[in-house]
Amino acid sequence: MTDRAQLTIGDATPIELNIHQASLGEAVIDLAPMANTGYFTYDPGFSLTAACQSSITYIDGDKGELLYRGYPIEQLAEKSDYLEICYLLLEGELPNKSQKPGFIEQIKHHTLVHEQMRSFFNGFRRDAHPMAIMVGVVGALSAFYHDTLDIQNPEHQQIAAYRLIAKMPTLAAMCYKYSIGQPFIYPQNNIDYSENFLQMMFGVPSEPWKASPVLARAMDKIFILHADHEQNASTSTVRMAGSSGANPFACIAAGIATLWGPAHGGANEAVLTMLHEIGSVDNIAKYIAKAKDKNDPFRLMGFGHRVYKNYDPRAKIMREVCHEVLDLVGLGETPLFKLALALEKIALEDDYFIEKKLYPNVDFYSGITLSAIGIPTNMFTVIFALARTVGWISHWIEMMNAPSHKIARPRQWYAGPKQRDFKPMDQR
Repeated sequence: MTDRAQLTIGDATPIELNIHQASLGEAVIDLAPMANTGYFTYDPGFSLTAACQSSITYIDGDKGELLYRGYPIEQLAEKSDYLEICYLLLEGELPNKSQKPGFIEQIKHHTLVHEQMRSFFNGFRRDAHPMAIMVGVVGALSAFYHDTLDIQNPEHQQIAAYRLIAKMPTLAAMCYKYSIGQPFIYPQNNIDYSENFLQMMFGVPSEPWKASPVLARAMDKIFILHADHEQNASTSTVRMAGSSGANPFACIAAGIATLWGPAHGGANEAVLTMLHEIGSVDNIAKYIAKAKDKNDPFRLMGFGHRVYKNYDPRAKIMREVCHEVLDLVGLGETPLFKLALALEKIALEDDYFIEKKLYPNVDFYSGITLSAIGIPTNMFTVIFALARTVGWISHWIEMMNAPSHKIARPRQWYAGPKQRDFKPMDQR
């Protein structure tokens, strides 16, 4: 028997509302019976609204839990790899021994981008932010692959997913190479996904280049940890854009644009900006005092999380990766990284941070790690977008095939002027 809630508005007869139980987490109250009441709900930021039903990712912020298709992120980061995670998010199950090689081959088949895409980059200034370029070039993919843009066709949905997962590292690396005036490096399909990305980033045509296994694995874990994160702003944007029937490349471009916002994907970039502002270990006490002062606008970036009220489960994994990379590249004793590690120690031991649960989050460690690998700050959010693409396209496919699929059309609480008559200019 379905649980029910009652809504009473004034003296009217109570309205019966169905309560749907979730497999994990909070139940939801179905507000469909309110349609003819003359009322609707007001929920800024949609923090109390389930805009969709999804089976992809589950977060329990109080417990510090993140599951991809039911699998804990800790197990996946330790035992799996990014392309296996891509298969899991897209298909709902981990691949078996025969499925995984076939999937990897499909991805490798699509790593090249159309040669005319090179010309797109020449239209951007060299100092353009890489995210500005990514919004443009990803959206433009639909101009080159319009042969498979029947969004109702499951085969076309799958091909679009494969193309996006495969081409995002290529486009991301092209953004970086363009910014520094180096030649674009073509993908090499005989190496792993994350290693391939690093060789496109740092390789040059004039000499051989090979990524350290430690750095390649660190990159792979960064991709895994950022692959999906439930109904965040960019994922919800992809779903909303897709609800109109927009093609998947346009939807992912919309997600990239949303991710670019500093309140969303720019957090790890903000961590490095903060570290440069603090400048030295000698200044930590001053800035900690500023962070504790409610009247001071300064905020420590990379600490605490809107969703996780406990320790961010991704941060535990990223912390290990961060220290491995710092040990490998020998940057742990440089001023910037000594400052970062000193801040980490305070946040993990200071009563103020512990009481308010302001633990270092995944952005704190990923920003430091990416910087240690040699990736410039303005590329951090691009890498976030690269990793999140599989989550976005998985949600897009899920939405397109949902029985309840319809165009998103939020309501508003109007507070403007009532109807009034237009006055000619000489009467104003």
